[in-house]
Amino acid sequence: MAIESKKTAKMLGVEKKFKRELEKIIPELVNELGLTGAANQLGVGKATLSYWMLKLGIQFRKVALAPGENIEIKRLSD
Repeated sequence: MAIESKKTAKMLGVEKKFKRELEKIIPELVNELGLTGAANQLGVGKATLSYWMLKLGIQFRKVALAPGENIEIKRLSD
């Protein structure tokens, strides 16, 4: 995997602990727990998590929705 060479020992350690790639773990945790909660779950600081997201190309966006509005997320083919 091309991204594998960009990962630090700490990143690889977290992947080993969770038995999944960070590219899958991070978005799920951030969506479920928020940035702070995800960082706590992974055992890193918010700044480290933000750096990992930048390094791995994971985007974080906040969206404000009016009552009755919703948002749909579509995944492009992997």
